[in-house]
Amino acid sequence: MPLIKFVHAADLHLDSPFQQIRNKAPDHVAAALHAATFDAWKNIVKLCITEEVHALLVAGDIYDGADRSLRAQRDFIDGLERLHDKGIRSFVCHGNHDPLDGWEAQLKYPDTCHRFDKEWETKHVFADDPQRAAVTVTGISYPTREVRENLIKKLEQRAPAPFQIGLLHANVGRDTGHASYAQCSVEDLAATGIDYWALGHVHTREIRRPADPTVIYPGNPQGRHPNERGPRGVYVVEVADDHSVHPRFEAVDVVRWEQIDLDISELQSEQDLLDELPRRVDQRLQDADNRSLVLRIDLHGRGLLHETLRRQGVVDDLREQINDLFQTREPFAWCERISDLTKPQIDLDALAAGADFTAELIKQSREVQADPAQLKELAAELKPLYDNQRFSFLRQERLGAEEPDPDEMASLLREAEAIVLDLLVEDES
Repeated sequence: MPLIKFVHAADLHLDSPFQQIRNKAPDHVAAALHAATFDAWKNIVKLCITEEVHALLVAGDIYDGADRSLRAQRDFIDGLERLHDKGIRSFVCHGNHDPLDGWEAQLKYPDTCHRFDKEWETKHVFADDPQRAAVTVTGISYPTREVRENLIKKLEQRAPAPFQIGLLHANVGRDTGHASYAQCSVEDLAATGIDYWALGHVHTREIRRPADPTVIYPGNPQGRHPNERGPRGVYVVEVADDHSVHPRFEAVDVVRWEQIDLDISELQSEQDLLDELPRRVDQRLQDADNRSLVLRIDLHGRGLLHETLRRQGVVDDLREQINDLFQTREPFAWCERISDLTKPQIDLDALAAGADFTAELIKQSREVQADPAQLKELAAELKPLYDNQRFSFLRQERLGAEEPDPDEMASLLREAEAIVLDLLVEDES
């Protein structure tokens, strides 16, 4: 039996509007998006009960705005009451989206829920269990939206405890993708003596430090726009009797955002494109753990189909075809946008027949590709790069061996040639 087992969640953003997407989506997709943050919250509550945790920690931004809706408040408290009925405690702090000075209905929270105020407080998780009473949660809430000071500097020294959890909504380590609210460093957190920092604010999950102390962002439990792609969820955390921390990510999202990139260079006809796009969408749907998808598709590369894709209405027709096939499925996939980023095909033979730098580049590349001796010499020149630990991914992902063989070198040379030609050759469009 662990010393404590808890779920660490953050950034629920209940009642997030998804307004721009919902305005374009069919009714059933818009409805699923509107319900998504509420359904993800229900999944968190269900996970807590299924995992038989001792506590739920929510590290801020429960609601999407300070003027939180009545439905969002009611749904949140309903979930806490379900946890209360199962003997699961909850600890909550408020962040920049849901500060303490925001509008709040006069609703009753269960006795087993503690909401942290604008000053640091420390609470016992097992107040009625003397053998485990020393497990504590220390937290603080934002009094107002704009909290720019380092809140860790306000945390006074506490009495030592066998295992201490900190609950904080903050930008730790200057994450440039998020506003610099309550900014502090991992070193600041480590200096407090707290064993596990349950953070919120950054929407991408990350274990910032695995131990001494453990510092974790769980990310948001439901992606809210196309930049928040992939699985979203919470951490289930078990703390053993020796105080070692064992976090496990669990997805609780309902609708997933995904990006598909398709290179047209290998496609020879419109039929190839009409076949390949649905295949890619179907595969992505199969890999989505029974979640619905909202998709963006980028078409790129040089090829014969560039001229077709430039024709008026073709890209819109492709999007409609995808949506006709997938938007009524359960779970559904709905394509919000297809972007044509393709370029005209390059006639290498015509370019090579010229007398300029581009022609000389192609001739030299072809000469080396056709000469095993030159490929071997090139591999020898590049071998120090592959042996360098900083570039070990080249060997692991591309080469699969200690050094490149001639076939692999020829392949790499062709890729390099394509990249350089893209930079040298002006589009005909």
